[in-house]
Amino acid sequence: MSSQTTNIPTIAHVIEYFKNLQDTICAGLAEADGEKNFFEDNWQREQGGGGRTRVLTNGAIFEQAGVNFSHVFGDKMPASATAHRPELEGRTFQACGVSLVIHPKNPYIPTTHANVRFFIAEKAGEDPVWWFGGGFDLTPFYPFDDDIIHWHQTAKNLCEPFGNKVYKDYKAWCDRYFYLKHRDETRGVGGLFFDDLNHWGFEKSFAFTQAVGDHFLQAYLPIVANRKAMEYGKRERDFQLYRRGRYVEFNLVYDRGTLFGLQTGGRTESILMSMPPLARWQYNYQAEANSPEAMLSRYLVPQDWLNVI
Repeated sequence: MSSQTTNIPTIAHVIEYFKNLQDTICAGLAEADGEKNFFEDNWQREQGGGGRTRVLTNGAIFEQAGVNFSHVFGDKMPASATAHRPELEGRTFQACGVSLVIHPKNPYIPTTHANVRFFIAEKAGEDPVWWFGGGFDLTPFYPFDDDIIHWHQTAKNLCEPFGNKVYKDYKAWCDRYFYLKHRDETRGVGGLFFDDLNHWGFEKSFAFTQAVGDHFLQAYLPIVANRKAMEYGKRERDFQLYRRGRYVEFNLVYDRGTLFGLQTGGRTESILMSMPPLARWQYNYQAEANSPEAMLSRYLVPQDWLNVI
């Protein structure tokens, strides 16, 4: 990865956008829920920085929705970063971003995750090393083709101004990243994932990150509106809780953001806000043949959703 010397605004410019994005997303989700609002928890990190965690619980639609802004900094990189990037050794760092996970009550509404982030490491006399990252992904338990097409079409549309291959490349990266090797399945139907983004220069890289953040509600809220009135019972709820266990497994075993947060002394409550409020595991669960639950497995493999459905 090459450092970029292109006219880099102060990190304050990025932080301002991320804070405004948190406000916008929380307002949109609260309006969609219609019953509960977000509780805000401001916190400080002893080693430097802090954030504001916002959580909506037991709403009409969202069992738990967490939207976190953080800005942390320090004099030494954590082991999770320097192990793969020896050039970061001995540099100060700053990391900021917005991350969110939404766990709806209704099993027919998918769980979703999104984040956008910026990282910069500096050392006197040397160019800064920086990059953007982020994306959004969808985890349905009872998939609907129309929802998946809308989700991916929104992702493709936001990518198009930045290049013909951007959607294809970042969609494939999402499929690879959100993959549970020990289960041999994807976490859901994917979306976009990107990291180490600096080859476009700062302005274009930041513009793309903003496009991802700004399109999240456009991608998700229509799906909520389509599914929120669907009736469900104990069978669907039990399956939802069982599948939520996969979410827990991914976050604790594979997610780099979780590892980075814990290794940098981040606030544990905020880092683990992505966990579902309820989940279950069942030994050797087997879905009934040809049941709606069995259908899910067909969706947990990478596919070209805009051309094969």
